[in-house]
Amino acid sequence: MPSNPPNDENGENPKDPFQEMFERLLGSGAMKPGDMPAGMPVDPQTMSMMFQQIQSMMSSSSSDEPVNWDLANQHARQVASQKGDPSVTERQKGAVSDAMKLADLWLQDNTAFDEAPVMPAAWARAEWIEATWETWKEMSAPVAASVSQAMSEALTQQLPPELSQAMGGADLSGMLSGAGSMMFGMQLGQAVGGLSCEVLSSSDVGIPLAAKRTALVPSNIAEFSEGLDLPASDVLLYLAIREAAHARLFHGVPWLRQHVLDLITAFASEIHIDMERIESIARDLDPTDPSGVQDALASGVFSPEMTPQQEATLARLETVLALVEGWVNRVTVASTVNIPSAPALTEMMARRRAEGGPAERTFGSLVGLELRPRRMREAATFWDYVAEQRGITERDSLWESPELLPTNEDLDDPQGFEERRGLLTASDEEMDAALEKLLAGGYEAGQEPGTDSPAQGDDDPQGTSRNPDTDGNAGHAGDDDQDDPGTTPDEN
Repeated sequence: MPSNPPNDENGENPKDPFQEMFERLLGSGAMKPGDMPAGMPVDPQTMSMMFQQIQSMMSSSSSDEPVNWDLANQHARQVASQKGDPSVTERQKGAVSDAMKLADLWLQDNTAFDEAPVMPAAWARAEWIEATWETWKEMSAPVAASVSQAMSEALTQQLPPELSQAMGGADLSGMLSGAGSMMFGMQLGQAVGGLSCEVLSSSDVGIPLAAKRTALVPSNIAEFSEGLDLPASDVLLYLAIREAAHARLFHGVPWLRQHVLDLITAFASEIHIDMERIESIARDLDPTDPSGVQDALASGVFSPEMTPQQEATLARLETVLALVEGWVNRVTVASTVNIPSAPALTEMMARRRAEGGPAERTFGSLVGLELRPRRMREAATFWDYVAEQRGITERDSLWESPELLPTNEDLDDPQGFEERRGLLTASDEEMDAALEKLLAGGYEAGQEPGTDSPAQGDDDPQGTSRNPDTDGNAGHAGDDDQDDPGTTPDEN
């Protein structure tokens, strides 16, 4: 018998995703996994029928894809519907539209970036899945290929030689490759479907998952607002300002979105699969308990050791994510001074981004990467400092190119950033004057161009640490968990 009863029309009693996968494999009216004994020895005729069904289904899917993306998408939508996914009402659409218009008005004086030329939308959970699906595919594809291949190889090794003979020499390895693709696809669908029930907007995970689109998810916002003892209109407006701030940043910095995605895929492409873990999953796979496969995959199948290149990429990625969230945080704080509940919401959102929800953690375990802005508070402090010293326009100009972005070292020492990188935002006249003085031998050892005296505490008189071409790799992952309590800003 199936481990879970079938879904009713209200979406209650959801099926286990791997139970559903096995039912797809065997056919809705055919033998179920629970009908098979644990050792799986059934009569040859039954086995032949089962593998014919599997082979037929595998042949209908794309053989050159590491994941059955269609199945993953279908399961994601099913997960969303199981938890309830009402259509967005006209009233909700109007409320979101009004909130986004007011948000852009309040943001106008707090950033140098113009309003993003996109029409804001209100999405149901299924609409969020469809709008963001291509991005999820892009981020998970490098890992999916490795996991699917490893799963199929491990499953093939576990098959007894007589099984192939009993199946008339059928290509079991090809079918098991398809099974690995389906297993990963079902798990990916579970994670993305779960996320659709948690996210509040199109950019809630730190990047605009839906390119050149911006939206809020009213049903999730309503659940988020429950129990907060705050006016629902305040919560909606606050979240609209955050979403509009994200939209302005990524529209004003065209290279930023792809830069983040490139870092994610670069990190993922270097991930090593823990073959012992995969083999353990395959060895312990019980067709009568498909949920065990789900739990095993969710527990992580990646080698804990990272390459030096991965560590450098991860450090850059986490720094960029922190800079994005820190910038959005400070711009939102400045733009919500007229909302009495804004300080509480600011702290709540900071904690939410730092901890992540269950579905986001599931996705992290599945692809080996959690999109956590670990140093968001330090980044927020940095942006505050630059704005105080140079103004909003100069602050936002640091997003002009990846080379101008601050590093982990800069987040630790915002004042030192001014001394180390002052010329990067200097005027043409200042640059020409500094160059002329440098060529004339006018700088003493230890004195930095653009300063009136030697930099205090500068251990690098040659200035090699000030090369912007190498700054992008300056941070390392070990710093991300070392928050300095003395530098934590007052989020109010």
